[in-house]
Amino acid sequence: MENQRLDMAISPTDETLDAFDPTLASPATPARRISLIEGSSPQLGELTDDVLRGRLRVAALILFAGFLAFFVKKLFAWNGLHAPWDWILLGVHGAVTALMGLTAALLCRRCGITHRKLRVAEWLVFGTPAIFFALSQFVTSRPCIEDGMIPAITPPWLLLIFTYAMFVPNRWQRAAAVLGAMAAVPVAITGYLWMTVPEFSTLIERFPHAYGGYVLEVVMLMGLAFLGATVGVYTIGSLRREAFEARRLGQYRLKHRLGSGGMGEVYLAEHQLMKRPCAIKLIRPEKAGDPRVFARFEREVRSTAKLSHWNTVEIFDYGSSEDGTFYYVMEYLPGLNLTQLVERCGPMPAERVVYLMMQTCEALAEAHSQGLIHRDIKPGNIFAAHRGGVYDVAKLLDFGLVKPLGNGTGSVELTQEGSIHGSPLYISPEQAMGDDGTDPRTDIYSLGAVMYFLLTGHPPFDGDRPMKVLIAHAHEEVLPPSQVNPDVPADLELVVLRCLAKRREDRYPDAVSLKNALEQCASAGMWSRETARRWWEENGCPKKQALDTAALEAAAV
Repeated sequence: MENQRLDMAISPTDETLDAFDPTLASPATPARRISLIEGSSPQLGELTDDVLRGRLRVAALILFAGFLAFFVKKLFAWNGLHAPWDWILLGVHGAVTALMGLTAALLCRRCGITHRKLRVAEWLVFGTPAIFFALSQFVTSRPCIEDGMIPAITPPWLLLIFTYAMFVPNRWQRAAAVLGAMAAVPVAITGYLWMTVPEFSTLIERFPHAYGGYVLEVVMLMGLAFLGATVGVYTIGSLRREAFEARRLGQYRLKHRLGSGGMGEVYLAEHQLMKRPCAIKLIRPEKAGDPRVFARFEREVRSTAKLSHWNTVEIFDYGSSEDGTFYYVMEYLPGLNLTQLVERCGPMPAERVVYLMMQTCEALAEAHSQGLIHRDIKPGNIFAAHRGGVYDVAKLLDFGLVKPLGNGTGSVELTQEGSIHGSPLYISPEQAMGDDGTDPRTDIYSLGAVMYFLLTGHPPFDGDRPMKVLIAHAHEEVLPPSQVNPDVPADLELVVLRCLAKRREDRYPDAVSLKNALEQCASAGMWSRETARRWWEENGCPKKQALDTAALEAAAV
């Protein structure tokens, strides 16, 4: 944990923009815009909230108009109000009418309203009429039955049930609960009247076909209304989701967040048409407003996109979404990063270290040939992946701190002279001292520090403060790895120590030279694809593991 804390101690977002290339954000070359559908569709949820607000407003206006019309009708017939309950019902009627009008006014389009408040408004629009209908029927049905008439219980409930089903976008499970409660109320009222009003029981006994059929009719009608309305909600919801997806062909669905950092977030995603899993790195609009962050993001994408080596993470797509979120899409990597491998299984055998580092050298050699210095090589940025049926495929990630060799006209310089960038545990002496003149040998030092960690389980220098570690990288001699782990072969130890030389002139000049030196080690060739396959099958096949969160968090930062 201490290593991980130090590894993230220096944030690369502290960079200063010295010169900004206008081509990065030129209107003439806009990034292709897509829509990102998050998880279980939060964007669909936002659209649903907008739809819910509009429909609740319409439903409230319709109910307001209906209640107002009947309220006015009752006012004109006020001479017929004799019992105290009549006046109570008139007052409740007026209160519900006023509440419908007030709710409709509060649901205006320009008013900001949360999802929770929308659900409260939903209860007001449909709950208060339900209470009024129940109260009204409870009071008026008894006199009606005593006069030998059948009370009209079901019509208002049918109106309320189907209005709710048509106007409120909902999950069918939630709709079933609400609609079931509505359908149960008239059945309960009918049953209560049957049990408590003697005249009702007498009428059922004397006229079983008329009154007995009436009770069965209420039950069947409410049951069918509940079933039909629930199926209708499910059908409408399915059509809305299909229409939502159809408007976003060729886009990505974000399944869940895998990591986050100071610069952005990384999500496990799937391409909607090809059904191919991928990882999407996002910069939200609130962060994209900083030109330094956007420029670094552009640089990372463009630098990585130039590289085509098998051992470099592949970039599939790049652009911005409709809400201003910048993104790029990279390949999905089942497996673990080297930090997790060592933390879970301890130091690696020399032959596996050589096997993985030779692949990393090949990826790094291509980057250097393109004039790109990585500057943030660490175990968390190297992935042992499963690709194409091959295990232990080394993948080099996160070119966010990449720096072009030389500073020609039109180049983008995003680092301030004298600033420190990189991971303290694996940083080169020149980076630790703020030397801006980095070259391929800077990455060679960091790769040597990674090999040291893989062989011993510890970085070359450790401490409780980042500055102490930086000073050690710049001035202290490293303890030979064989003194930490006696199983480290002498020839491989010499390679590691040469990589960790303080003077750049004493290191391997480039990644190709380092790869050649690793090939000369006695342990080279002792770890093969077949060996890697057996190891993963015995220790946890990467097919069954999600994309490593720790690596993605590092990529997000």
